Amino acid sequence: MEIVSHSRAASAAYQDLLRLHLGEAASGLIGSVEARHRNGRTYLYERYRIGTEMKSRYLGEDQPELRARLERAQALKAEAEARRKRMSRLTAILRAEGLITTDRQTGSLLMAFARAGMFRLGGTLVGTAAYALYQGELGVRMDLEELAQTGDIDVASPACLSVALGDRVIEDPATILSSLKFDPVPGITDRQVWRWRQSHSETMAEFLTPAFGEETVRPLPALGVSAQALNYLNYLIADPIPAVALYRSGVLVQVPRPERYAIHKLIVADRRKGQDRLKARKDRAQAAFLVAVLSEDRPDELLEAYEHALSRGPRWRDRIGASLELLPETAAQLKAIA
Repeated sequence: MEIVSHSRAASAAYQDLLRLHLGEAASGLIGSVEARHRNGRTYLYERYRIGTEMKSRYLGEDQPELRARLERAQALKAEAEARRKRMSRLTAILRAEGLITTDRQTGSLLMAFARAGMFRLGGTLVGTAAYALYQGELGVRMDLEELAQTGDIDVASPACLSVALGDRVIEDPATILSSLKFDPVPGITDRQVWRWRQSHSETMAEFLTPAFGEETVRPLPALGVSAQALNYLNYLIADPIPAVALYRSGVLVQVPRPERYAIHKLIVADRRKGQDRLKARKDRAQAAFLVAVLSEDRPDELLEAYEHALSRGPRWRDRIGASLELLPETAAQLKAIA
């Protein structure tokens, strides 16, 4: 498999665009920063006053990079106009360099979700919409066949995080989806709504959450939706990374780490049966491409993700092994870095 890299200018432009979007997110700080500790992790909140009432807003998990941006909030606010102009120029550069942009249906929905705070509150974009963003993160070219959309925009979040944060989206996803002509699709056996279909396109929006056994529909209070619980999803969305979708001047979202995405696709490909065989083929193709790139550029991260999945038990090993039997080149690449 031939891997074609983007130019050095394109890779630099993407990283600069991502940095500017992260700065834009931090520049909205108006109150003080408070740390809260839950389940061995530390989360940062903004506390501010409206009239006589104190409000709090979740900012993210405590990381040195986030604290550094928050400390520069006033300077970032002063730079807002110049930053936004540069963001527009950088997206134009990336389009000219050949990075494939996000389509209008997906881009408008991601922008609305981002403005409502969905990604700030733990939502992680998964599926092909997330896979497409690795062209910027990894600096590699993807052709249209690799990025062929399934028509799904999938957002995942842990139910436990959604409960623990004590914050929620500014606008309910149902309201956002309705304004963009999405209709709810009730489940056959469970009337809770966790997916919507756009009336004038094939686009589907779905909400997912990790399962640890029975795959039921569960509430996500912070995101204001219900979500379909799926096994193996917790592995995929652990420690996600920020990414920019190329729509307008860019939309800041959150996606899985590419190495976890690759291994997860090996797992879910083996789960698909019957009418889902075409999706299984696409899963394996995405896994094969990412493993080929990561085995060259980020072998340590790939090996860690691979070994972590194998350590989860025989069922995990069996599913990964079954997919690798159909991908001998991918299996050889993983064996070479072990």
